[in-house]
Amino acid sequence: MQSLPRPHAGLATFAGRLWRLTRPYWFAEDRWYARGLFAVVIGLTLGGVYLEVLFNSWNNAFYNALQEKNEAEFWQQFGVFGWLAALFIFNYVATRWFSLWLQIRWRDWLTRRYVDAWLSGRVYYRFQVTGAETDNPDQRIAEDVRLFVSTTLGLVTQLISSVLTLGAFLTILWHLSGDFSVTLLGHEIAIPGYMVWFALVYSVLGTWLTHLVGRPLVPLNYAQQRYEADFRFALVRLRENAEQVALYGGEDRERANFGQRFAGVVANWYALMWAGLKLNLFTSLFNQLAIVFPFIVAAPRYFSGSMALGGLMQTASAFGQVQGALSFFVQAYASLADWKSVVDRLLDFEAAVAESEAAAKVSPLAEVPSADGTLAIEDVDVGLPGGATLIAHASATVAPGDRVLLTGASGSGKSTLFRVLAGIWPFGRGRVRLPARGHILFLPQKPYMPIGTLREALLYPHANGADDATLKATLADVRLPQLADRLDEVAHWGQRLSPGEQQRLAVARALLAKPAFLFLDEATSALDEATEAHAYRLLDERLPRTAIVSIGHRPSLKAFHKSFWNVERAGGDGAPAALAVAQGA
Repeated sequence: MQSLPRPHAGLATFAGRLWRLTRPYWFAEDRWYARGLFAVVIGLTLGGVYLEVLFNSWNNAFYNALQEKNEAEFWQQFGVFGWLAALFIFNYVATRWFSLWLQIRWRDWLTRRYVDAWLSGRVYYRFQVTGAETDNPDQRIAEDVRLFVSTTLGLVTQLISSVLTLGAFLTILWHLSGDFSVTLLGHEIAIPGYMVWFALVYSVLGTWLTHLVGRPLVPLNYAQQRYEADFRFALVRLRENAEQVALYGGEDRERANFGQRFAGVVANWYALMWAGLKLNLFTSLFNQLAIVFPFIVAAPRYFSGSMALGGLMQTASAFGQVQGALSFFVQAYASLADWKSVVDRLLDFEAAVAESEAAAKVSPLAEVPSADGTLAIEDVDVGLPGGATLIAHASATVAPGDRVLLTGASGSGKSTLFRVLAGIWPFGRGRVRLPARGHILFLPQKPYMPIGTLREALLYPHANGADDATLKATLADVRLPQLADRLDEVAHWGQRLSPGEQQRLAVARALLAKPAFLFLDEATSALDEATEAHAYRLLDERLPRTAIVSIGHRPSLKAFHKSFWNVERAGGDGAPAALAVAQGA
């Protein structure tokens, strides 16, 4: 597989990929709602900037009243402050409200899009068998999408606010600064709006130094999310396989595995701490100096008497606004580093999905519709991810109502051949003729049990399809009468039911679904022979027109099948196997 772009792609490349990630929502079916909410947020941001301008003018009047000991004006300015503060609070709350509203709509749309991409074409399965270069796709869909949406909107709003603030206060600061005269080589030079130039130099220098100090944070944040997700996945995997681990007594091994995975979390965290410490030290120093810097620069005019106290405070406030707007990169650097790592992970996920879909389209394994309702394997080679051939030149047909038993040595490729028929195995070549996918049902050795009601587990993958009486009768037929009154009980049925009970429940699914073709991959291996025979008799009686293809090793299964396929090794180790087809016992 072609390697995916890593977190250090060029700026132009990154910007182009970021636009492809961001653009779809703003041109999707929800675009007018999204654009309307965004316009409201920008309007409120503009209103917030205007309030900052009014506060700046208030500084002049308030501090001049203090300097002149004008008590009446002093109390009047408190009244002005009251309504300005009320408007500011309303503006802040409204901005936050509409931003959160836009966030959840964008996240909802993007999450559904990613889930669809992950499930479509069984990409989620192909990631596992192809070794796609994307780790923890569940974390990218659940966590990275949330962080991307919230951080992107926050940064964009902050950037727009900075631009608006710069436009509003640049003129004010230029007007308040006046001219600053310096003598150079015997000539007096007047610098108009000198505080604007000081703010520009201060911010540009701070931005450059911030980038030098903080750039290691981007790859470290990228790695930290991966380490955290790997550790969380290991914990979830233990919970899902608790019984197996307990039977093996594998606690010490799991503890060592957790320790190893968490060691990566800790080591990268320490690296983040040191990188963050350097950045925090610099930005704290930068911000503290920014408080006193305008007073130092404006002090000569104040002490010369050309500027009143109110003018000094207004100038310092305007300088802070301009310097803050110009220093957007400094203030947002840590957030930008986190955001960049999130964007890289989502872009890698999209690239992996696109590669998986492209590989599926050019697969040498062709799947074509069957005109007469039969299933046919035509000169199929079943391959392995490394390129080796597991089964060569397999050809066979299954007609409606057939009963076929597939046997062979362990590891010979029987289950992999089933995966080819299911359309989920991308390695190999040849052609498979199939009826509509909705008429085919596969029962694996370990049935999937969704977390939810027993009714949902019984009807999976469908949400409905039978009344309570039918469901209860079917449970009784597969010898699970004790479950008949628990249809609406919510549980983790994969942990609540024994392997044998799960396999009987899967047989009940087949009886309810009535597929045209039913494939059982050792789907009764956890049952005793008597119960297994009962299950096959049920399938034979209730589904007479259904073609059944079984993988199994017990000789007793032969009595329930009429045709026999056997995967036979044709040579020594490494040689591909052949599929032998025979009729009768």
